[in-house]
Amino acid sequence: MDDTKPAIREPARHVSTNRRGAVVAALMLAMALAALDATIVSTAVPQIVGDLGGFSVFSWLFSGYLLAVTVTLPVYGKLSDTFGRKPVLIVGSAVFLLGSLLCAVAWNMGALIAFRVVQGLGGGALQGTVQTLAADLYPLEERPKIQAKLSTVWAVAAVAGPGIGGVLAAYADWRWIFLVNLPIGAVALWLIVRYLHEPQRASRDTAATRARVDWAGALAVFACGGVLLTALVQGGVAWAWLSWPSVGLFGTGLALVAAVVLIERRAAEPIIPGWVWRRRTIAAVNLALGALGLLMVAPTVFLPTYAQSVLGLTPVAAGFVLSVWTLSWPVSAALSQHVYRRIGFRNTAMLGIGTAALILFAFPFLPYPGAAWQPTLLMLLLGGALGLFQLPLIVGVQSTVGWAERGTTTASVLFCRQTGQTVGAAVFGAVANGVLAARLGGASDLDSVTRALDAGTAPETTRAAIAEAVHTVYVGAGCAAALAFVVLLLLAPRRFPVLEEQ
Repeated sequence: MDDTKPAIREPARHVSTNRRGAVVAALMLAMALAALDATIVSTAVPQIVGDLGGFSVFSWLFSGYLLAVTVTLPVYGKLSDTFGRKPVLIVGSAVFLLGSLLCAVAWNMGALIAFRVVQGLGGGALQGTVQTLAADLYPLEERPKIQAKLSTVWAVAAVAGPGIGGVLAAYADWRWIFLVNLPIGAVALWLIVRYLHEPQRASRDTAATRARVDWAGALAVFACGGVLLTALVQGGVAWAWLSWPSVGLFGTGLALVAAVVLIERRAAEPIIPGWVWRRRTIAAVNLALGALGLLMVAPTVFLPTYAQSVLGLTPVAAGFVLSVWTLSWPVSAALSQHVYRRIGFRNTAMLGIGTAALILFAFPFLPYPGAAWQPTLLMLLLGGALGLFQLPLIVGVQSTVGWAERGTTTASVLFCRQTGQTVGAAVFGAVANGVLAARLGGASDLDSVTRALDAGTAPETTRAAIAEAVHTVYVGAGCAAALAFVVLLLLAPRRFPVLEEQ
């Protein structure tokens, strides 16, 4: 049986074309808020630090936001299955906009970091609920269209975000980076309130539903994720991996993992239900997209350093080398439907990630120092391969569950991808620093040697050491891609059990 052939019936959708178009516009605006926020702040860091101080802790502007988004994804996913997508998206958008406004009036770095966490608490709702609604609104045959649109939003944000942030910081004020969210978010909120009308569901009464919300589990998941992700983000940066802060955080995190398991087993409606990992399809997609988050660290974090320090490119040119994969990714994703309709979701994803593994393993064979077009070509090909990998898995796994489980399923997939990125940043950062220390001696790390290169005080051997470190990271990313291939081959069913849509 083909993946796209129905197996189980699901309630029909009754959404007028005009109203659905307005809701899609709202979803794209909401996604733009989350996507831009991930990139627009980076180029304004010098101005922010110059105004507020706090250079030693400015990295928490990004880490705090990432932590809040990641740990809230499972909570929002379950809440959207319980109360509906609309109220969760409205509350999440409101929290995100409140955080944006507070960031714009921050008086010191500590306040700005705290308000970025507030933004992240809303950002988790935006990312998860938008992806879930995209599957609610469109039947299986049309889902690649909306997913391609959402992928395009991310691509445009990746390219335009740093430039917009730089322009606002240079010619206006860095606070406008957060204020521009307000009109965009207001329009998105109005469209959601006005045009998004979810069908009445045959469900339990409100009081009973509220009584079954697993608030203890939500708090435990939030605490557990926050502690473990903080240990991964700050380990090797703010403190040594074997220091007492690191050991203490990991120990506390493991204890909280045990608490989460106990709480969720006893909960009537757990935040992270056991079926998320008992069903082969969902478990395989979770692990495969976790590996995707892991391998994405190589290009997004290390390629700009390679382009500037090894190839000698300017920051703008280095940004272009990275950004080309955001051009091929959505195009490949949009075309992937023609592939998975013929060979199935699993085989299409395996084709994409297998190709990605070969591309990543090819990176260390680039000549030293090489020309800029060589990594640019590899990134263009990598974006195409990953578009063929990610979208069929997301569309496929969303199509195997009904409305009441789709929010939880989508959130679990996004949570695993985000967690993979956090783990990848920690692991590959340690790998790169270890290679540098072995090549250069002492306690060299990537940040210090790149600063020395920028200042013109480092010898040519340092440039070669950076190239070797990045090559090693790409080998690790290739191994992550190979792991995803093996997971899909051994764990994912050959044909996804797709629900029938009337």
